[in-house]
Amino acid sequence: MVAEVKELHSNSPEIQRMQRIFDVQKAAFRQQPYPSAEQRTELLGRIKPMLINNKDAIVDAINRDFSNRAADETRLAELVITLEGLKYSMKKLRKWMKPQKRKVGALQWPGKTWVEYQPLGVVGIMVPWNYPIQLAVVPMLTALAAGNRVMIKMSEATSETGALLEKIIGETFSEDQVAVVNGEVDVAQAFSHLPFDHLLFTGSTAVGKHVMRAAAANLTPVTLELGGKSPCIIGQDFPMKDAAERIAFGKCLNSGQTCVAPDYILCPENRVQEFVDAWSNQVKQSYPTMVNNPDYTAIVNERQHSRLSGYLSDARDKGAQVVEINPANEDFSGSQKIPHTMVLNVSDDMQIAQDEIFGPLMIVVPYKSLDDAIAYVNERPRPLALYYFDWNQANCDKILKHTHSGGVCLNDTISHVGVDDIPFGGIGASGMGAYHGPEGFITFSKTKGIYKKGKMNATKYILPPYNRGMHKLIDKYMLK
Repeated sequence: MVAEVKELHSNSPEIQRMQRIFDVQKAAFRQQPYPSAEQRTELLGRIKPMLINNKDAIVDAINRDFSNRAADETRLAELVITLEGLKYSMKKLRKWMKPQKRKVGALQWPGKTWVEYQPLGVVGIMVPWNYPIQLAVVPMLTALAAGNRVMIKMSEATSETGALLEKIIGETFSEDQVAVVNGEVDVAQAFSHLPFDHLLFTGSTAVGKHVMRAAAANLTPVTLELGGKSPCIIGQDFPMKDAAERIAFGKCLNSGQTCVAPDYILCPENRVQEFVDAWSNQVKQSYPTMVNNPDYTAIVNERQHSRLSGYLSDARDKGAQVVEINPANEDFSGSQKIPHTMVLNVSDDMQIAQDEIFGPLMIVVPYKSLDDAIAYVNERPRPLALYYFDWNQANCDKILKHTHSGGVCLNDTISHVGVDDIPFGGIGASGMGAYHGPEGFITFSKTKGIYKKGKMNATKYILPPYNRGMHKLIDKYMLK
């Protein structure tokens, strides 16, 4: 398969560079297949100054890629979360690397057994456009903690950020340790065909299928972070003003261009108008103006803008009620921004009901009972995140036991992604595998089971030719 990629794209300098780096990293890993804790810590220690010394350049690059990305959103979601993850990994690294003692059974006695975590080799990371620094560096540092070499393919939609990260990674790490690759879709396709020892992809479900298909040709294990339609269920008695305020953190950040942003609201049918009013007030309070407001992040490009506008047109044509929140009555024509918009009376044949929204549009669905809300969620593909608002613990337990999702927040949105000690990953249509926390270290490691036998060889007593004593031994001690 690699030979096919070389032949198909032999005239592409970026693909030729990518193949060369891959070969260099594979050779370097063979020379050093198990870096020590001190070596790994030294590599991780380079990341913080790299980010801090370039924080203004990172803010500027992402702002240019989006035409407007709120600077504080970049600092919080790209830099703070990444640095917190780095601090956590450095603190836990030696514990993760320590072999784990396990128990032997009767057939293996006398002997001892344990598990060691061995680096995989060269890890590929395919990065989406919505959080290009965080979603490149967090898996990168986790893979480095596990002792691997890393290649990163940045999204063509954030070319300014991709070029900057390629530059600062190149200044921080040798090419045989970490390298960044940029380029268009053909480069991404070739990247996914490389025989990595593990491939992590973050992006859409549709593209994830192509990536998995390419990786399968090399039997490359994959971790897929795919998003999906994350539901937000408001309990019957939860204060609506508080719900709107807490949902705003997850939906307004990056103008909803977040894989775990609430996609649709399941609201008690007798409180729908209460939610519409509370959400409108919350958005107006956060963004009294939008078009020229630097705090209001734009849609990343025209393609995504047209996709979102198409959802609204399709929903209107099929009978949905569209509630646009535009406090200053601004004209958005010619702008890359879209106002926060609620869509009610949605039917399953509408495009907005089928696709992940990934923008400042939000569906509101009424429900009669909590069982109805659970059924609505379970009838659809399993989401990356689920949010439930209720102070009643019995109801919370019911949600946890009767729904499946990659992760859950109770009485909040998206905060679980920033908790470094728990895994982050999807299920079904929202992905497979996980990283963050100890699960991330395990994802990028080979969990190797080892058994060591002592000088006494007890198995000699169960070697052929078998006899009546052997039968008695098995019946008395092993088949009881």
